[in-house]
Amino acid sequence: MIRAGLVLALLAAGPAGAQGFADADAGILRWLDKLTGETADIELTTGQEAVSGRLSIRLDACRYPADNPASDAEAHLTIRDASVADPVFQGWMIASSPALSALDHPRYDVWVLRCVTPEPVPAPEEPATSEGEGE
Repeated sequence: MIRAGLVLALLAAGPAGAQGFADADAGILRWLDKLTGETADIELTTGQEAVSGRLSIRLDACRYPADNPASDAEAHLTIRDASVADPVFQGWMIASSPALSALDHPRYDVWVLRCVTPEPVPAPEEPATSEGEGE
């Protein structure tokens, strides 16, 4: 109960720690088969689904801090196991804290690496001025 109270207190703290997020069109996830040791990085666009082993992984959304795109990413995932009717995971995963909201599966792990962010637009170059021009 104390833990729930702490979470509510942190949420009530409001905008002081709030951060604006931007939506990305794609995200990069890492998949691990704990039995074979096989890993793969998977790039998915929003709404796209990939199959890895018995898992079907769909990226529902990916977002990142607008003021620092290289920083922490959050992705909403729906993960299904071919042997189970309901999703084995459906929710947000946070790249810096994968254990906070993790896939609980005996064989597979999936975690978010980052969102695919747009390339920064270079600032326009100012025209070069010559020394002594206009004298």
